[in-house]
Amino acid sequence: MPTKFPIDLITVGCEHCAAHLNFEFSYAFQPIVNLRKQTLFGYEALVRGTEGQGALTILSQVNDENRYIFDQACRVKAIALAAQLKLDKMLSINFLPNAVYQPEHCIQSTLKAAALANFPVEQIMFEITESEYVADPKHLTNIFNYYQKQGFVTAIDDFGAGHAGLNLLASFIPNILKIDMELVQNVDKDSVKQVIARHLVMMCHELKITVLAEGVETYEEAKFYADLGVYLMQGYYFAKPGFECLPEVNQALLSGFDDH
Repeated sequence: MPTKFPIDLITVGCEHCAAHLNFEFSYAFQPIVNLRKQTLFGYEALVRGTEGQGALTILSQVNDENRYIFDQACRVKAIALAAQLKLDKMLSINFLPNAVYQPEHCIQSTLKAAALANFPVEQIMFEITESEYVADPKHLTNIFNYYQKQGFVTAIDDFGAGHAGLNLLASFIPNILKIDMELVQNVDKDSVKQVIARHLVMMCHELKITVLAEGVETYEEAKFYADLGVYLMQGYYFAKPGFECLPEVNQALLSGFDDH
């Protein structure tokens, strides 16, 4: 499929931007499954080069001067391509909190893009990676609170691998917490990871946070987290990301957990 976006970035772009990006990018989409319902929960949009190059080739070109417009363009392009692909599930978009100077203003292009694409706001999930340093945690809390009030789903990505850890949870409760792959891969063989995982999942259940295990590569890893009551999962075991397409998941992989 050619890279073709039906939404004009200039039309929905933010007037605050003083410059345009001097590089282009696209997306790959990776399924997120719901084992309890044995269905697709949605897809995470993963930034790629226009020929499918890895995310680093794009992110390495992001700097202080273009971070804001890149963040804005990411949201618009993800929504536009998801609409083009007729995605009718959750669309998960990573955003750069350090690019959001005022939530009320910076969300306008996202809302316009969703309206033009007829994409429901409640089917958009914004992820903040815990590995990204945020100079002002209160500012991040304000962003998340505002996004939730607008009807968006919020998520903390890569939990357990970054800067904030439990301090971030102390200031903000997301809808979804994505456990970093380091706590997922080989968890069935690592007793230390098992202890950490059990207590982390228990804590999230008490806080009424939905847990998502990412980076799942084997049945044993999936079963371990399923036994803990984690039903949202993402990883190569279920499907690899598809460049500018929505990969399907083998239903047999989901029905293998029908006792959960």
